Amino acid sequence: MRILGKVFYVHRTCGAAKIIHVTLFVLILSACSSYENFKYITQDFEIPSKVFKSDFNQTWQAVLQVMRKYDIEKQNQEAGVIKTRWIDNTRELNFADSFGSADKIKAAKFKLVINVVKGHRFSREVAKVTIYKRQLIEQDFLQGWKEIRTDGTQEKVFLYRLDRIITMDNQLKAIEKAREREQIGNF
Repeated sequence: MRILGKVFYVHRTCGAAKIIHVTLFVLILSACSSYENFKYITQDFEIPSKVFKSDFNQTWQAVLQVMRKYDIEKQNQEAGVIKTRWIDNTRELNFADSFGSADKIKAAKFKLVINVVKGHRFSREVAKVTIYKRQLIEQDFLQGWKEIRTDGTQEKVFLYRLDRIITMDNQLKAIEKAREREQIGNF
């Protein structure tokens, strides 16, 4: 009789374990399916960045060349950070939404933070540039400043200009090397 009691006890605990396993399995499956619903959130909040096939100094100089038209507050090459002061862009936002349904914006300003990081890929030095734009708007003086999400256009344009400068610089270096080889060959 004792043996039957122990077998029954073991069988009863296995049933509870099965229920727990089935419940966990269902929860895991529902978690995976809900990820698809919220996948766009991670894509929308991704900070624009790009890896360039150039060394850190060349990339830093190209970033400075693109940043000439901005009012730079902080520039630290050792840390690889450039920050701008707050820049007024009220007109641009009101013009962009002039045919939209949103109310006019009383004031708007943005700040750019650019980060340049040195790295290596297959024994070649590369540099990664990340740009973050913080956009604030004020619709009336009672609400105060409110942070809104950027549309990403300015960041993409910045990375495009940076890519063009680095590409042209690399092409000029290749031309100079070819001329040097040609002069050495003619000598």
